Amino acid sequence: MLKAVILIGGPQKGTRFRPLSFEVPKPLFPVAGVPMLQHHIEACSKIPNMKEVLLIGFYQPNEELNRFISSVQQDLKVSVRYLQEYAALGTGGGIYHFRDQILSGSPEAFFVMNADVCSEFPLQDMLNFQKEHGDAHSFIILGTTANRTQSLNYGCIVENDQTSEVLHYVEKPGTFVSDVINCGIYLFTPDIFEHIGAVFQKNQKELMYSYDRTCRVCRDEQSNGWLRAEVIRLEQDIFTTLAGQGKLYVHKTDHFWSQIKSAGSAIYASRLYLNQYHKTHPERLATRRDGGAEIRGNVYIHPTANIDPTAVLGPNVSIGTGVTIGAGVRVRESIVLHGATLQDHSCVLNSIVGWDSTVGKWSRVEGTPSDPNPNDPYAKIDSETLFRDGKLTPSITILGCDVTIPSEVIILNSIVLPHKDLNRSFKNQIIL
Repeated sequence: MLKAVILIGGPQKGTRFRPLSFEVPKPLFPVAGVPMLQHHIEACSKIPNMKEVLLIGFYQPNEELNRFISSVQQDLKVSVRYLQEYAALGTGGGIYHFRDQILSGSPEAFFVMNADVCSEFPLQDMLNFQKEHGDAHSFIILGTTANRTQSLNYGCIVENDQTSEVLHYVEKPGTFVSDVINCGIYLFTPDIFEHIGAVFQKNQKELMYSYDRTCRVCRDEQSNGWLRAEVIRLEQDIFTTLAGQGKLYVHKTDHFWSQIKSAGSAIYASRLYLNQYHKTHPERLATRRDGGAEIRGNVYIHPTANIDPTAVLGPNVSIGTGVTIGAGVRVRESIVLHGATLQDHSCVLNSIVGWDSTVGKWSRVEGTPSDPNPNDPYAKIDSETLFRDGKLTPSITILGCDVTIPSEVIILNSIVLPHKDLNRSFKNQIIL
């Protein structure tokens, strides 16, 4: 019997995803037409013997999350539960805190996945790999190849070329270590809790020693003794120790993988998932019908959307529920969210149009894509900083919730916060 754990984080994270994360928890943001988390759960549901999927994070339970869990359970016929942390406990602390829930029913192994990754999720390949490498108690990291420069932004893995054993692990090294990087997807056996528990005991002893020396208690809530002892990071605290002990292995995948840290990376992830739909969900891809809009490349259109037959959509476009698209509209490399309206002859390129927003007639909303280098097969999407040299970094344009763009204006490389009613063109600005 198997289980899966998806680490969804909490509201103090996702700052690079603003203003979109103001309206919906980042893991529920729609990518290629469905919530980001649904791609993970769909992959889990295809694994035989998958008993349960546990979501671990510190979001307050809310109606949207509860509705998503109820819907995905019904659609995919797999048990999904949310376990709320009392605070941010790190990638290892969260699963250690809920170890009794994870081990309930005595699973032989369980997957752990970060919510903010986009992948083909080769989970069955990882199970097969575990049987072929190491012993039944070995742990598996999913890895992929990055270019030398970008590898510094990830956890880097030095492996034994013959056995795939992880010999050395460094999280975001200062100099080049390896071009094999951590994908944030793991396969563990219950034995992992012995190693996490050892780190927890070590943290507690260090805190007691520190308290004995100083004879005082830190007032900072985040430094509370119990909390600090339970904050454990799989990458820095566990993998670095396990490397070279014959217990940790890397399974390298050639399938697509990307992080989803920023809104720009969501559009890139949408492209990857839309392309995968040809194999996994062809019914989600729109096709041109007689008298319908022109579809170019991979496009997702929710059945409730109202689209004029003279519109041209694609490639890489996702249209949400209740969206209205007028005559002559052009949309490319964009996500248009629930209830938005694109009026006649407007143009939306490399942008995210927020919930219930309106783009006026003959207006142009355009951003600059932050795609990986197409000439480098190992390039990953860069995590762009918001500002560079004191200026806003050109990136995709984001319209927050309930933004109104007037007719005959241009919004270029800009971020518009929710509930704004613009009256002119903007370029390279954050509109507060």
